[in-house]
Amino acid sequence: MIKYLIIDDEHMAHEIIKGYCDMLPNMELVKHCYDALEALDCMRENTVDLIFLDLNMPKLKGFEFLKTLTHPPKVIVTTAYKEYALEGYELEIADYLLKPFGFERFLKAVNKATQVKASAPPITPRAENTQPEHIFLYSDKKHVQVKVADVLYIEAAGNYVKVVLRDNTLFVREKISDLLVRLASSDFIQVHKSFVVAKTHIVSVEGNRIQVAGHTVPIGKLYRANVLELLKE
Repeated sequence: MIKYLIIDDEHMAHEIIKGYCDMLPNMELVKHCYDALEALDCMRENTVDLIFLDLNMPKLKGFEFLKTLTHPPKVIVTTAYKEYALEGYELEIADYLLKPFGFERFLKAVNKATQVKASAPPITPRAENTQPEHIFLYSDKKHVQVKVADVLYIEAAGNYVKVVLRDNTLFVREKISDLLVRLASSDFIQVHKSFVVAKTHIVSVEGNRIQVAGHTVPIGKLYRANVLELLKE
């Protein structure tokens, strides 16, 4: 079991990293820490194998925190600042992830960190159904718990993603590809560069349009093959 710690002052970052880790076997969260001092207290009382570390935090910056550790665990940096990568590798971090990062890049970093730690075989996503029943989405300055079965479709809208539910619509500052991973992609289908729909809520497909519970969603030319495969199921 790989025991990990998330150190980041952004709640959304915690949600994304925890969501990705939940898709992998043998990953156990020790604690959510929102600053480095909280992490130091946690590490005095707990064994930690892997840290997901943000750099720009209050009280004590990420690398300053790392330098205080005599025998640090493996560290994966998660930051929006690419200019500190060289310093990170000089501190022997396992990997350096630039926000926003997708699941594939995240998995590569975890494999790199855990293989260095124990020469273990690469971690692969869980084979069983990892569909979550609920997820938390950060919208309008609050975290909203959403039942995944209520999601009709999601739409890219500039710097946001519009999540259309049975009885509500949320605007979330997140990449559509990352949100698709959190929702469990096997139950959703991308039908356009800006639209992903829930398979169970599709009412009909006609021409280049899909009817989803009273909403009309376009089918993009590059995604028509996805829809044709769905019709064969």
